[in-house]
Amino acid sequence: MHSPDNQNTSPNRGPLTGVRVLDLSAYHAGPYGCSMLADMGAEIIKIEPPAGDNARHYPSTLATEARGLLGSNRSKRGLVLDLKREEGRAVLHRMVRNADVLVHNFRPAVPPRLGLTWEALHALNPALIVCGITGYGDKGPLKDKPGFDQVLQTMTGVCAAQGRHGPPEIVYGSAVDYYAAAQVTMAISAALYHREKTGQGQFIGVSLLQAALTMQSMRLIWAEGEPRDIQRDMHSGGITGLHPTREGSLYLSANTPHFWGALCEMVGLPELATDTRYDSIRKRAEHIDEIVPRIRAALASRTALEWEALFGERVPCAAARRTEDMFDHPQVIAMDLIAEVDHPTVGSYKTLQNPIHFSATPCGKPFAAPLLGEHSQAILAEEGYSADQINKLLTTGVLGFEMSSKS
Repeated sequence: MHSPDNQNTSPNRGPLTGVRVLDLSAYHAGPYGCSMLADMGAEIIKIEPPAGDNARHYPSTLATEARGLLGSNRSKRGLVLDLKREEGRAVLHRMVRNADVLVHNFRPAVPPRLGLTWEALHALNPALIVCGITGYGDKGPLKDKPGFDQVLQTMTGVCAAQGRHGPPEIVYGSAVDYYAAAQVTMAISAALYHREKTGQGQFIGVSLLQAALTMQSMRLIWAEGEPRDIQRDMHSGGITGLHPTREGSLYLSANTPHFWGALCEMVGLPELATDTRYDSIRKRAEHIDEIVPRIRAALASRTALEWEALFGERVPCAAARRTEDMFDHPQVIAMDLIAEVDHPTVGSYKTLQNPIHFSATPCGKPFAAPLLGEHSQAILAEEGYSADQINKLLTTGVLGFEMSSKS
C-alpha cells in the first residue's frame, strides 16, 4: 500500500488510505467506481490514452471540460500513456508492481494485445487486484460486443418497464453505469479484505449486463407454472407515484395502514381510510379508478411544495425538483454533501462529497478531476524515473500532459 507525499493528493483519512489504484477505465462505470474508492481514501491514478477518455469529448455547457467527466472523476490524479507502444506498456508494467488495484473496461479481446491479461498482471504482482468491466461479460456470444448504459437498458427490459403504459423509455442519468460503479467499489473492497487475510490478489469481473439485471432483481422472478408474459412490477394501487397538484408534481408513498390513513385524513378524505374496500394495498389496486381521481382532486387545492410542507413526517412524499435545486437544499447542506473545488481551467465548481460516512475513519475533502495527463511528470518521478527519462517519454509522445497543467 502507498501514500505518496504530493500536493495534488487528497488529505483523505478514509478506510482505504494507502491503497493505490490504477484506473484505465473510461466513460462512467469504472471511473465513478474508482472515484468512490477515492472518497474512501484510496489514491487513484487515472491513466488515459493520448486522445483522452472519450467522456472528455462529449457536448457540455462548460467551455473547457465535459460536465460528465468532472462528475465521474473527482479526487484523481491524471497520467497520459500510449499503451499501443511498447515503451508505454513498459511504464504501466513498472507501475503495476507498486499498485494494489488495476481497473479497466476493455473488451475481452483488448487486454492480450496490451499485455494486460490477468495472467500477465498476476505474474508482475501476485497481490494485485484486477477489475475488468465489460458490457456483457468475458464469455458467451456477446462478449466482444461494445456495451453502453442505454443499450443494456433497452436489452434487459429496463426501458420496457419504464414505459409500461406506452413505448419503451430510456432512464436518463446513466443508471446502469452508476449501479455497475457501485458493484466495482463493493467488489474491490471485498477483494482487498480477502487479500488482507490471504495475501492473494484476484480478478474481478463486472459487467453492465450483470448490473442491469441486478437492478431488476425484484422483477426477475419466474415461478414454476407461471406464464412467461405477466406483469412483474410491484405497483401500489396507483397511490404510490407522481400526482399533479395546483402547481408542480408530488410523489406519494402511502402503502402502510398508518401512512394511508394519514394521507386520507390530511387531504380531507377520511372516509377512504375506513372503507373496507380499500383497507389493503391489493384492494386499493383493484379500485384505482375510484381512488386516484378523488385523491388528485384533493391535491389540486395546493401546490406540491405546500403539500410537502403540510405532510411533513406523516406522509412520505416529495415535490418534484430539478437536480440544480439540490445544491442549496437544507437537507443536503445539513449532511455536508456538497464541496467546492478548484479546477485549472473550469475554475471553482461544486461537486458531491462524502456520499458514505465513516465514524472511525472519516474521509477528507474531494479535489477536482484532473486535466488530461495533468500529473504525468510527477507520477513518473514518484515511480523512480529520472528527469531525462521523463523528457524522452514526453518527446517521443509515449507520455503526455495538458499544456495548461499546473504540474
